[in-house]
Amino acid sequence: MRGATYATRAACAAAVVLAATACGGGGGDGGGDGGGGGVLSSSWGDPQNPLEPANTNEVQGGKVLDMIFRGLKKYDPETGEAKDMLAEKIDTSDSMNFTITVKDGWTFSNGEKVTAQSFVDAWNYGASLKNNQRNAYFFAYIDGYDKVHPEDGGKQSADTLSGLKVTGPRTFTVKLNQKFSSFPDTLGYNAFAPLPKAFFDDHDAWLKKPVGNGPYQVDNYTRGSQMSLRTWADYPGDDKAQNGGVDLKVYTDNNTAYTDLIAGNLDLVDDVPASQLKNVKNDLGDRYINTPAGIIQTLAFPFYDNDWNKSGSDKVRTGLSMAIDRKQITDTIFQHTRTPATDWTSPVLGEDGGYKPGLCGDACEYDAEQAKKLIKEGGGLPGGQVKITYNADTGSHKQWVDAVCNSINNALDNDRACAGNPVGTFADFRNQITGKKMSGPFRAGWQMDYPLIQNFLQPLYYTNASSNDGKWSNKEFDGLVDKANGQTDTAEAVKTFQQAEEVVRDNMAAIPLWYQNGSAGYSDRLSNVKLNPFSVPVYNEIKVG
Repeated sequence: MRGATYATRAACAAAVVLAATACGGGGGDGGGDGGGGGVLSSSWGDPQNPLEPANTNEVQGGKVLDMIFRGLKKYDPETGEAKDMLAEKIDTSDSMNFTITVKDGWTFSNGEKVTAQSFVDAWNYGASLKNNQRNAYFFAYIDGYDKVHPEDGGKQSADTLSGLKVTGPRTFTVKLNQKFSSFPDTLGYNAFAPLPKAFFDDHDAWLKKPVGNGPYQVDNYTRGSQMSLRTWADYPGDDKAQNGGVDLKVYTDNNTAYTDLIAGNLDLVDDVPASQLKNVKNDLGDRYINTPAGIIQTLAFPFYDNDWNKSGSDKVRTGLSMAIDRKQITDTIFQHTRTPATDWTSPVLGEDGGYKPGLCGDACEYDAEQAKKLIKEGGGLPGGQVKITYNADTGSHKQWVDAVCNSINNALDNDRACAGNPVGTFADFRNQITGKKMSGPFRAGWQMDYPLIQNFLQPLYYTNASSNDGKWSNKEFDGLVDKANGQTDTAEAVKTFQQAEEVVRDNMAAIPLWYQNGSAGYSDRLSNVKLNPFSVPVYNEIKVG
């Protein structure tokens, strides 16, 4: 999921009277049937796009989709394992043709039944070029994708995927255009969520107040201020909300969010700012959470800019990587909530799942002399200086970008070699990225969508992939990913993905910086608070009071 960041809002006093629980998490009845009906308040940031499941590939929108939707699979909040949710069974004999049976008894919160058609219609909508969905690429494995979403300006010649067929009220078949043994494990990702008929009948009304089939319903939303969600009392799943609802409050500064938490004006902050890490244990005691998560921070490059895609530019990128003292930065700024990265995945996967410590090798070790040598051999820094673009509103990015630039400047003996280039908000930052307006390296945090090595590689580096924001393209990498996807032996597939990752390393397609822990702090009103392996609060399990 693009952008592992946690946007926050200016002052709680500006939240005004959107709900009875305004500041401080207040306790209205919320209409829920668990946890005594208490409503909690949590820091949040406006999502980049409307909350269509196939159009959300960043964390803030993803948090809401996780609350209001349930798909065929659900990722275990402890282990990340993909477990059946609405899938009664998923059968295949060849890892290419799948028969999916949807459980009976599920409805959307507006009373519509969830059927096989609910999934097929949603997937066809998500894949179609005319709907311009950010996550369309996740349907590229399905037969007929080239007709509904042609590449390179081709004309769309079909409205539906030929590989999807409804065969009964609760059954449908999926034909892929290549073998993909792990396909069922991807189906907990929000892009694959079902959609009600109301989404298609009155799309504008649905966007204003999304209707899903998860444990929460959207009550109201004022952009720039707050989204209020309330428990759906008739939710049919076994993971019912243990509270009455959640008020997601927009902050543009996570230090303000943290101050509001300490002052009793907010219940939950799910990204403790770097400037507070020295104090957080004294401030919160056992109400501070610091746990490993499937998140990696990287620097991406605009390969659509010839300065970063010409002969020798790989040496410049590798030299910049070697000019960054990761250990010093993670120790001094992040107080052991980050670990220097030595590959492009995450330790959360485990070595059996594809994490390969040390794969980056010397390229991720600080070496000032070698950094200078490689950058010179590669033709020098474009324009004599690199500017690292980042969003300034969240995630303590200014501190670490400044530290990275200081490290590069010191290594190169040039105090103007690197400078930070802040963009005011996360939404504006993302819009500049998707508009291909980057001219140098930019922040590219990645939070896994599902716990597979494939998810750390294919969406980010495969040609024209959904989150390949720098537009890097390499035929050898693409071929290895295709090969790995077709392998039914998990261990062999992992090895092949690691070979693909070596291609990323050899070209320094992005600079890995550090693995990120999930961090959170919460008020004494809450209990049973935890973060899942994606570093997102398990909201439905939180109890209030």
